[in-house]
Amino acid sequence: MNYLIRRLLATLPVMAVVSLVVFLLIHLSPGDPAALIAGDLATGEDIANLRVALGLDQPLWRQFFLWVGRLLSGDLGTSIFTQIPVTQLLAQRLEPTLSIAALTMSLTVCVAVPLGTLAAYRAGTWVDRLVMVFAVLAFSVPVFLVGYVMIYTFAIQIPLFPVQGYTPLSEGVGPWLTGLVLPCVNLALVYIALITRMTRATVLEVLQEDYIRTARAKGLGVLPVLGHALRNAAIPIATTVGVGIALMIGGVVVTETVFAISGIGRLVIDSVQTHDYPVIQSVLLLSAGVYVLINLLIDLSYRLFDPRIQY
Repeated sequence: MNYLIRRLLATLPVMAVVSLVVFLLIHLSPGDPAALIAGDLATGEDIANLRVALGLDQPLWRQFFLWVGRLLSGDLGTSIFTQIPVTQLLAQRLEPTLSIAALTMSLTVCVAVPLGTLAAYRAGTWVDRLVMVFAVLAFSVPVFLVGYVMIYTFAIQIPLFPVQGYTPLSEGVGPWLTGLVLPCVNLALVYIALITRMTRATVLEVLQEDYIRTARAKGLGVLPVLGHALRNAAIPIATTVGVGIALMIGGVVVTETVFAISGIGRLVIDSVQTHDYPVIQSVLLLSAGVYVLINLLIDLSYRLFDPRIQY
């Protein structure tokens, strides 16, 4: 419990620094949302009055503390352009993003762990080399390029899946799942490559341990040996999965843009183009919070499942 409290307290200065950096990056970037809202025909006086109405005329330090004060009270602010509370905007876009992330990571784990284990067991053979070639290619090719190729192949030339868009789960599991196949496979490829390589390296190291050789000498079958090896290699693999979940935030932005899915990633792109400060700040801060939380869970998993580590 003391360790958990210390780790939670350690996240506070991290989030404080992240908040400051996010605020400064957004507000010091080129562009004026007041000018964008006012339009090309607006006069300088119109833009100045709009800046006052939006609170953009105040010093940066005052804007920052006002924003932090609202955050501490649970208020993420209101979108400059839509005049809709940011929490409501995020709630409207949350389902597509969570669906993509959950299905992508499920697909990744179900494919990458067995693939990496197989490559480790057949190390040095053509199976191992084939798996590693796939991993290198999947990790190297840009996500957006693979997405466009998949759309052209499996949605236009062979119309098996929708070209773009998202079907809510409320309209049925079938249409919901069909619309997510291409985005999830597209996004999962890079993470399958990452976790496959980590699983292979970790399992291969475990397979060379003395207790594995002893188990084989006693006549234990292939599957029990691999299962035993996987249990001992679980922590590094789980760590890589956790890092992959944290890194998925950026991949979701690209995927939702390519497949025209109205999720949080697409919301970020639209907000950046219009300099919608409250939305961008809130999404970046929440993303950083998710990243910190995942790293905290990874640290806790080491303490819970590896008795050799003492804190």
